[in-house]
Amino acid sequence: MSPPPGNPPLPTINCDAMARLMAPLTELVALAGSAILQVDRTRMRIDGKTDGSPVTEADLAADRIIADGLNRLAGDIPALSEERVARARTGCPELFFLIDPLDGTKEFVAGRDEFTINLALVANGTPLLGIIGAPALGLIWRGLVGRGAERLATHSGIGHGIGLAQPIRTRPFPPPGHPWIAAVSRSHGDAATEAFIDRRPGAIRERLGSAIKLAKVAEGTVDIYPRLAPTSEWDIAAGHAVVTAAGGKITDAAGGDLRFGAGKDFIVPAFIAWGDPTAA
Repeated sequence: MSPPPGNPPLPTINCDAMARLMAPLTELVALAGSAILQVDRTRMRIDGKTDGSPVTEADLAADRIIADGLNRLAGDIPALSEERVARARTGCPELFFLIDPLDGTKEFVAGRDEFTINLALVANGTPLLGIIGAPALGLIWRGLVGRGAERLATHSGIGHGIGLAQPIRTRPFPPPGHPWIAAVSRSHGDAATEAFIDRRPGAIRERLGSAIKLAKVAEGTVDIYPRLAPTSEWDIAAGHAVVTAAGGKITDAAGGDLRFGAGKDFIVPAFIAWGDPTAA
């Protein structure tokens, strides 16, 4: 990977070691995606969490694969998964994995293909390595801050073969008078986000599910993704790293930096993903 210009300095961490982890972690995400695709959505078990969101046998199967794989590949680095967050202590160490084994469960249950596996490595509160797998679309996006971002094709259906990586970059924000594209959630709309977009005339809304919205910003097919309502850290940590590695920027609603793993609830009150960091 070659780094895009203008990325912020990295926290003190062994980036070469993270780079060596990228290929096996990508394989792990692809393997979890294959397990998800093997689940029969018409017959699978669906349970409800305490927050009212659904969890399926596909979520749990992917989580087991990722947990076992991370223990094998980097057992000395703690891992926090959405499906095991109840076991987490307040705050997180300086270096930890943050995982959503199936982001977009509502999309998955509804029979749509816009669901992802999100895996991030967070250092000193900042996601530095991120992988987003979209198994039903046959795509993986990945990035290491300071070393660039890539998109890879995977085999459709059962199996987890991975194709050649193609570099991706965010794009400059369109000049005044030209249309720009805003990613919005297919399943989680909110009034504040809609008002934010309405205040910037000329936007074309693209409704998408899961972390695919962040991947689209990273690859330069979407200009901005505002989410001015609460979401969970594991929903956006991988995308945060991929967007940043691709040359973009993710901020809070006031333009400040996000910090991951600092609180006990792992909630991000609001964020905006900017493909062009100068527009932030």
